[in-house]
Amino acid sequence: MESLTYLKNVKMTPKKLRMIRDNIVRMKPQESLDYLNYMTMKSAELFYASIHSAIANATSTLKVSPDVLKFKLLTVEEGRKLKRYRAGSRGMARPFAKRSSHIKIILIEDQSIKSKVQNSETLQKKGDKKSVSPKKLIEAPKKAEPKKKEVKKVTKRLV
Repeated sequence: MESLTYLKNVKMTPKKLRMIRDNIVRMKPQESLDYLNYMTMKSAELFYASIHSAIANATSTLKVSPDVLKFKLLTVEEGRKLKRYRAGSRGMARPFAKRSSHIKIILIEDQSIKSKVQNSETLQKKGDKKSVSPKKLIEAPKKAEPKKKEVKKVTKRLV
């Protein structure tokens, strides 16, 4: 199953939106929201709103948690152009275009994560003592931290 979200006539050029899009596509939607929240560009705000809307749509239509979602497609298409004119030299008009864009987001549920969560739930239902919570399966394994050696302070008396 997949969920489609399509935002039309976003008032920013497609070229400016595509600069951020390349970084976002590699992440999960929930991670991309955290990434976009700390960016200062206007295009980041537009992407944040659109991805947040797409996650809300997907969770309501697919009936899954946001952790299980991933991007199938995230494209920025060219929208309508508003043709305007600016005053030029010798009384002439110089044309320019105010470009807009369309953002298309398709989210699907990640089967690998979903199967891990389902396996852990079945283990918990059977009553195994060694069952693992679903969040631990999704998170990456943590590296063991090296033990810190105690340092004894040596004080010398100056006589």
